[in-house]
Formats: sequence, structure tokens, C-alpha cells
Amino acid sequence: MTVIVAQAAELLVSSCMLAIVPNLSRGGRSYGVIENVVTHADYRRQGLGRRVLMHALDVAWQADCYKVLLATGSKRETTLRFYEEAGFQRGGKTYFEVRRP
Repeated sequence: MTVIVAQAAELLVSSCMLAIVPNLSRGGRSYGVIENVVTHADYRRQGLGRRVLMHALDVAWQADCYKVLLATGSKRETTLRFYEEAGFQRGGKTYFEVRRP
């Protein structure tokens, strides 16, 4: 698990988490999962979210991950475009979720 952060004036203003998951398929190559991509509202549209996301991808590629997954609950088109512009594809696989009751 890696937490990637961006700071401004000693404040944590943008972050994401990358989990690298061991795998049995794909020749034993791991895959990455990115979660909790967030940027403080006062610091949005400055490229900080993109920078932490791109750094997470770099860490995953350096770890020889064969893919990186990212899920979002957001329905906002601007958020979805943000991820697409970072190279993620919408609708690639079907995602299921179960939460503890």
C-alpha cells in the first residue's frame, strides 16, 4: 500500500492510495488498485490530482503491474472525464461490490 500526496504551504491538499496486489495469473504479475483520489476544493484545477494519479501509475508500472484498476462512485461527468484524460477507460469490465451488513 502506498499513499501518494501533494502538499502546498505545508498542507496536504491532494492524495490517492495505490495497492499493489499479488496475482496468480498473467505470469504472476501483480496489478494495482487506486482508491481515494481526492483534492481539497481550494486547490482543484491546478493539476495536483493529476500529478498524484500519474505518480501512482508510475509506481505501479515500476512494480511491473500488468494493469491498474480505479473505481469511482462519482456520476459527475467532469470527474469521469478527469479519469479518462489520465488514460483510464470507462466500461472496460463489470465491477461488483458487496459491503458488510
